[in-house]
Amino acid sequence: MSENNQENQINQPVSEDRDSRKKPDVNERNLTANPGDRISDQPQSIEEKAKQKAVDDVPDITGDRITVPTYFVVDEPNGEKKALHHIKDAEEISDVIRQARLDENGNRIW
Repeated sequence: MSENNQENQINQPVSEDRDSRKKPDVNERNLTANPGDRISDQPQSIEEKAKQKAVDDVPDITGDRITVPTYFVVDEPNGEKKALHHIKDAEEISDVIRQARLDENGNRIW
């Protein structure tokens, strides 16, 4: 550039180039909106998973305060228990709910 062009150049603030940053951004750090949405890299027992909360005591659309478990523990047909993650296994959780039935006394049968 000529000296005249450099004097007339306007410098605007722009984001740093991704490759020149020192800290990783949110996507690179694998952050989620709720800590309970993340799945641990470490193996966990069914009991440990059952205690985890995705969100705790927050208002829902109606204003009621709710707690949502990170995992829903269900019984498999063979009698074993299985922990289904509220996001990763949402379709399977829906399938389990659809299988729910009520007996003649109004008790839920899974």
